[in-house]
Amino acid sequence: MSALNTAMLLALLPELLVLALMGVVLVADLAGWVQGRKLGWLTVVGLAVVLAVSLSVAMPNAAGAAVWGNTLRHDALSFVFRMLFLLAAGLTIFFSMDLPGLGDRGAFYLLLLASVLGMMLMAMANDLIMLFLAMETATIPLYVLAGFFTGRRDSVEAGFKYLLFGALASGVMLYGLSLLYGFSGGAVEFEAVARGLSETAAPRWAVLAALMVVLAGFAFKVAAVPFHFWAPDVYQGAPTPIAAFLSTASKAAGFALLVRVALVAFPGGTMPWWGAALAAMAAATMTLGNLLALTQTDLKRLLAYSSIGHAGYILMGVVAATKLGLTAVVFYLLVYLLTNLAAFGVVTVLERNTGSPAVAHLAGLYKRSPWLTLATLAAFLSLAGVPPFAGFVAKVWVFMAAVEAKLEWLAVVAVLNSIVGIYYYLVVLKVAYEYDPPADAQPLQVSRPVVWALAALAVFVVVAGVAFGPWFGWGQWAAMALFP
Repeated sequence: MSALNTAMLLALLPELLVLALMGVVLVADLAGWVQGRKLGWLTVVGLAVVLAVSLSVAMPNAAGAAVWGNTLRHDALSFVFRMLFLLAAGLTIFFSMDLPGLGDRGAFYLLLLASVLGMMLMAMANDLIMLFLAMETATIPLYVLAGFFTGRRDSVEAGFKYLLFGALASGVMLYGLSLLYGFSGGAVEFEAVARGLSETAAPRWAVLAALMVVLAGFAFKVAAVPFHFWAPDVYQGAPTPIAAFLSTASKAAGFALLVRVALVAFPGGTMPWWGAALAAMAAATMTLGNLLALTQTDLKRLLAYSSIGHAGYILMGVVAATKLGLTAVVFYLLVYLLTNLAAFGVVTVLERNTGSPAVAHLAGLYKRSPWLTLATLAAFLSLAGVPPFAGFVAKVWVFMAAVEAKLEWLAVVAVLNSIVGIYYYLVVLKVAYEYDPPADAQPLQVSRPVVWALAALAVFVVVAGVAFGPWFGWGQWAAMALFP
């Protein structure tokens, strides 16, 4: 085997292992060798093996390399995101395996793994064709997962809405990509697209219009204003672990691709309007998301609008377009992914015990389940950006990146929105700690996999807020891929 072929196989080793895991799960399920929650354990162990093998033998060098005909980029940035997707999938399974109708279905694990495979390819995408194919590979299984509970009207409605809006966004984005392909002289690789657009004879207004159409597709993927409208309804109706996966891994995949496109294919130096559009979107996204979260009485809808607000904060790092900005984006996404999974894990327990994710059902949580209350405290205070939790450090870094990039006005908007966010997160904690439980309330039943996952996530939220150096170092290493 030639050195070139070996390098190509190693670059795609995590994806090939995930594909093999899908085959194992499929055969085990159809043959009846592994059934029920054991399918979840099989998938989790498989993901752990993929993660361990990838960290051992598939890590890229500092420079990275374009592989498979320059369609994929194997570098530190893509590698960190791919490991995050594997971790998010494993944690999602911990929250799902004891849910009737979800954790005992082999189709659930196969669809989840298929979506993870697409997300990993999104992080590696290096041209316009792979960009679109990877995004569709990641998204199509999510349409099915959102509507997985076919016996529940709200789940079917969530899946159908997500499908309709997602198909429309994909079509619009594909049209924009085709325009940019033409304007750049037939280029598909991101660097070639950047060169082609800087030299194009096409009117600048036409190029700007095409960029805005493509941006609409990305905005839908990360639930940014004005293409955020699908998120609250879909999160509310989808199975809660799937809503958690949508709000974390799917959002991270969108940002992994957006970062590479924004900084390589459409850099601000050649497309100055691109940065201005992203800055305006960041301000609008964080403001609208936080303001609308104030009025929510359903935890899943509250976390949906909270997720929209956090997308605005993350966009600040993308707009900065600096090494610090990219480092802050990667670190923020790591912290947000694990923190929000913890928050949705609490909602999963609440919904299974009470039948509803209403904020009011958290009343007296400190009496009904003290340890779950501590996990809730860690998750929501971290999302609020309160020290010494990890969310505080993540916000500080994106604010610093905005100031470094001379975007002081955007940093001020973010600080004001953070204050708004603290209010509605504290309202949730107030219900959990200060309100008395109903007279007939019973202690909450929490399955062992959920206990383990929540405990690990709560510990991370605290440790990463106090000793953030190692985790921030991963962000710095990832940023070196675009800022050597």
